[in-house]
Amino acid sequence: MRSDIQAQAPSAGDDRPSLRRSVGAVIVDLDGTMVDTLGDFEVALNRMLAELSLPPVDRSLVGRTVGKGSEHLIRNVLAEQLRRADSAAGACTATCPDARYEQAWRSYQNHYRAINGDFSEVYPGVREGLQALRSLGLPMACLTNKPRAFAVDLLEAKGLSPFFSHVFGGDSFERKKPDPLPLIRTCEALGSLPRHTLMVGDSDNDGRAARAAGCPVVLVNYGYNHGQPIADAPHDALVASLAELPPWLTT
Repeated sequence: MRSDIQAQAPSAGDDRPSLRRSVGAVIVDLDGTMVDTLGDFEVALNRMLAELSLPPVDRSLVGRTVGKGSEHLIRNVLAEQLRRADSAAGACTATCPDARYEQAWRSYQNHYRAINGDFSEVYPGVREGLQALRSLGLPMACLTNKPRAFAVDLLEAKGLSPFFSHVFGGDSFERKKPDPLPLIRTCEALGSLPRHTLMVGDSDNDGRAARAAGCPVVLVNYGYNHGQPIADAPHDALVASLAELPPWLTT
């Protein structure tokens, strides 16, 4: 599905490449889009689970669960590992994972803060793509469902923070993606209308939020999409690297 992406003519004296798609600002997701953070999640979750005397989680479950915020991640992992522990012991306590949630939350926060970025890698093409977008004069914001403090620290650790004028997390607004509210508020912060603000992400959350907010959306074909094909998510284009974004915008 194509959105309204025909470019406006550049102003007089503007020697930047003509943007044939009317994008004046860019919002970029973090986990699964710019940084492969599954290693961080896996380590922090398994240290949390060890404190709770629960079996370790495997990376495939983490990959299917991330993307909807830390609360969703912890609740789902906790419920699954309680079921596994019950099955091994022949008991039945998994019906009340909420009873252990607060302890799990505190433990996870402490462990994630301690290792944030240590077991993660920036995806190929991310720095090149962001640099090229900045060269086009496009203001950029990072919008993630990750807690903002963790997002800020991760961007700093990976040398990506200078690209972004704003960083918003899952705790920055009343609701998280796929609700459109975070995108609408981020557009306001960037001073750009949603129809002229490109959303770049890796999941159905990003696609649905962009469609509801009225933003064009490009999704990467790697990352985390809850185990579902990314081609099924709402999008205007799929790319294999953020380095493909500038040519997509200017040709």
